[in-house]
Amino acid sequence: MKRKLLIFCMIVSLLVFPVRAQDDYIKWVDFNVSTDAMRKAISLSEQALSQEQSRSWLEYLALAAVYGGGTVTRAQVERANQAFSSGKSVKELLGEQKKYYDYYLEAYTAALGGLVGNYAVGIPDGQTGELVWKNQYGVKAFCPIAAGYGYGHYDDFGAGRSYGFARRHLGNDLMGSLGTPIVAVEGGIIEAMGWNQYGGWRVGIRSHDRKRYYYYAHLRKDTPFAPGLKEGDTVQAGDVIGFMGRTGYSSKENVNNINTVHLHFGLQLIFDESQKECNSEIWIDVYDIVNLLSSHRSSVRYDEKTQRWQRLYPYRDLDDGQM
Repeated sequence: MKRKLLIFCMIVSLLVFPVRAQDDYIKWVDFNVSTDAMRKAISLSEQALSQEQSRSWLEYLALAAVYGGGTVTRAQVERANQAFSSGKSVKELLGEQKKYYDYYLEAYTAALGGLVGNYAVGIPDGQTGELVWKNQYGVKAFCPIAAGYGYGHYDDFGAGRSYGFARRHLGNDLMGSLGTPIVAVEGGIIEAMGWNQYGGWRVGIRSHDRKRYYYYAHLRKDTPFAPGLKEGDTVQAGDVIGFMGRTGYSSKENVNNINTVHLHFGLQLIFDESQKECNSEIWIDVYDIVNLLSSHRSSVRYDEKTQRWQRLYPYRDLDDGQM
């Protein structure tokens, strides 16, 4: 009798408190968010900081994605803002479609969660020279190309590639000059570093929340990496990690087989560790993200005394818990 009662109670508890399946995680993200939409959502989140019920920029994007069927434009973000201004909850606004809002919010948090937030910049005092930290809110990630260095790019995600095997291009190529300093877009841990026959000399950085894997490839021959950098190191957004080159497309190390000097910049989303090295990895189109970050560049210089690249303005991410 007690055994039957126990089984009955277990069944009831599963019905009342459903258990999330082990493989119940996002398997694919079709990222189609325009630069203007992101800028508008960030502006709205900045304006809402002083309000009692402020919303993150990702909430605006998620609701806009539902309205746009997965395509997020500035107009859809403005529509989302009007809807939120009504005072209604997301459930009241969307009804059964709220499940799509939940999906987009999780997907966009994974893709964009490290780009906007609280940070501080150290600026020397004009009289004493002492470092004064200025707290700010806004875009805290950086364009992968350091300030003062030109580059060009276009939306080439999904273009065909044939070296090794026929495949799609899973990143954004930024063309520039040999030796251009490449910086970390977001802070994180150096997870991969060295030679890859497709990417040449490359660096892979995992964000602190482990949702994003940033991939920087085709770095310079002979001296691809920032001095002293190694796997396992923690880097901050805007730190120099390497230098633009054209290595790759060779099983032999340190070979220039890429015709054009450029940085291959890619972003993989990871909702479960099983997605890290597999045939169903989630890489998203970062072209609009790069455009968003184009106005936020890291100013760096080479210090002859230390023989290291240094930032002109010290930086702290106030949200990642690493400081």
